Amino acid sequence: MDRSRAPQSGGPSIDEEAYEWVIRFAEGRANRADLVALKQWIARSPAHGEAFGRMSRTWKSLGPVGKDLAAGAISGRTLRADDAAANIKAGVGRRAFLGGALAASAAGAAILVVRPPLGIWPSWSEFAADYRTAIGEQREITLADRATIDLNTRTSLSLRASGTEAEIIAGEAMISTKSDTADPFTVVAAGGRIAATAARFNVRVDDRIVCVTCVTGEVRVEQGMSALSLSPGQQIAYSSERMGQIVTVDPATVSAWRDGIVIFQSTPIGEVIAEVNRYRPGRIILTNKDLGGRLFNARLRIENIGRVVSLIEEVFGAHATALPGGILLLG
Repeated sequence: MDRSRAPQSGGPSIDEEAYEWVIRFAEGRANRADLVALKQWIARSPAHGEAFGRMSRTWKSLGPVGKDLAAGAISGRTLRADDAAANIKAGVGRRAFLGGALAASAAGAAILVVRPPLGIWPSWSEFAADYRTAIGEQREITLADRATIDLNTRTSLSLRASGTEAEIIAGEAMISTKSDTADPFTVVAAGGRIAATAARFNVRVDDRIVCVTCVTGEVRVEQGMSALSLSPGQQIAYSSERMGQIVTVDPATVSAWRDGIVIFQSTPIGEVIAEVNRYRPGRIILTNKDLGGRLFNARLRIENIGRVVSLIEEVFGAHATALPGGILLLG
């Protein structure tokens, strides 16, 4: 279907076209060209922008961004897992699912393209990056005589013209700098700078929070007026507002993703779900705050990370309900 054209008589409604757009992005099937086409589709008519706004707000209503994701409101009432399952079984169609959300302007819808709800699809800046990995994909970039960069899932990275800097826009990367260079290789992330010579370090960017872990060598981290150095096994997180405290971690656990492994050690389930969401299409939404605080232990291959949901169901007596577009309510 040509998604940029207006629906013909007997064809899908505008709401249904908007819904199909969200499903495409939520399932991880979209690329940069799709994002450009979506922006063009929205620009064709205010009705397109309003439909996309309604759809986006519906997805966003499934839970606020943050650790306390909870079921949201559709048609003025709380959506619980049982409600959603009943609606689907009762045959509530796409129009009914979309129609209960509040309307948004075309301009507001365009903003949602750039800053998508719940991180269901990458932002425009991520799509425009020099390198971007898809869901579950890992990739190695070799910069001659400077560094080797391993990109984890859903990671966007751009290179600076000088060849001595890279910017991590979102995601996670392991950087190994060369030992025979005089000048450090620098990584820019969320306004901060991470520099090293003859070192290996992991950088993760989540919602403008940057976590830096030194694996070998020495790493210098600068943010605003603050600057410090990390030794092997040390980690620090920072945002655009402040620098955190240095903590000691196991570098092998942090870098296990490079071997295709994810390790959870007494990890709150809320954080476990956030991690699993990085490796699968759609979104798992935790609807039980108490469950989110329970501690979980597991060591899984990334290709088997979907087993986390069934393990949580078995161990903690939770229940998962599937919705369209890879959305899973867990509570």
